[in-house]
Amino acid sequence: MTSRFVGAPIDGVTSTAYRIPTDAPESDGTIRWSSTTIVVVEVTSGGAAGIGYTYAEESITGVIGGVLRPAITGRDAMATPAAFDAMVHAVRNIGRPGLASSAISAVDTAIWDLKARLLGVSLATLLGQARARIAAYGSGGFTSYDDARLGEQLGRWVRDDGCSAVKMKVGREPKRDVARVRTARAAIGGAAELYVDANGAYDCKQALALAESFAALGVTWFEEPVSADDHASLRLLRDRAPAGMRIAIGEYGYDAMYFRRLLSAGACDVLQADATRCGGVTGFLQAAALADAWNMPLSAHTAPSLHATLCCAVGRAMNVEYFYDHARIERMLFDGARTVHQGCLEPDDSRPGLGLELKRDDAERFAA
Repeated sequence: MTSRFVGAPIDGVTSTAYRIPTDAPESDGTIRWSSTTIVVVEVTSGGAAGIGYTYAEESITGVIGGVLRPAITGRDAMATPAAFDAMVHAVRNIGRPGLASSAISAVDTAIWDLKARLLGVSLATLLGQARARIAAYGSGGFTSYDDARLGEQLGRWVRDDGCSAVKMKVGREPKRDVARVRTARAAIGGAAELYVDANGAYDCKQALALAESFAALGVTWFEEPVSADDHASLRLLRDRAPAGMRIAIGEYGYDAMYFRRLLSAGACDVLQADATRCGGVTGFLQAAALADAWNMPLSAHTAPSLHATLCCAVGRAMNVEYFYDHARIERMLFDGARTVHQGCLEPDDSRPGLGLELKRDDAERFAA
């Protein structure tokens, strides 16, 4: 049977950047920031509009309007693989990794959202659900926080939201990191898992030494202990880290080939993927297929309202990062933003697509 929506052409692509100030100074092991920019894309066809988004610089609106829009305008809204391939070909000469991939990610997600809306189903239903809900871990614990705020934030995720794991930033002042981790452990108690994320701040031997100290405080997840591109050091750390400590990496994967190289190098115990960077829904499903082929757990990096749906459709997924900045921004800008309940996130099957609607009046004051 031929779908009545085949031939519904994409007839519009728009993008807007919104810059949201943080509620306090924030930093991790390698950078500091005072605002976060989200770029929201809308793709239209057949009188319906799909929403996608990415966390990137506002300059990608030029890539979306000048490069991606011409590549997909007129294409069938149902033919998501064809639109994805057209966008990848279109950015060949400007370079796919980085900003171009973030732009593709937002547009691809919007096309998938549009497709589900045209069919009148949730995106979770369209993709097919492997589970009804996915575990979420609270993520923040910035290096700019004093001990009181660090403990309050992590403790609240465990106590009030039922998270079984939380993550904190390390690496800004390595000599203080063990003491900060000890503060975090005291705040969350002994039952919850504690994750640390260095954002590539350590060198290999430094990370190896700290892994022992962190493990003594019950840390079970060491994210990006060294540069995400240093696969040899990541493999060494994976081989020599204390038993029970997983090396997590992948948030800076912009295409399937990066994930393949990472997995081929044996550089991680958990593969991370971020649909706002790695190619949207299409790219996330590619990463999930690779994780499945390598028998590797998959974790979604940030953007919880998007990843709540995607991880419920992926059997290999283990959790979603409920990142403080993104959770806050998504609640501010989107009606239907997902929040943690009893330690989990759930897609909203009662609404079509991702179940998100832009709060235009609220968003407008943050327009970049």
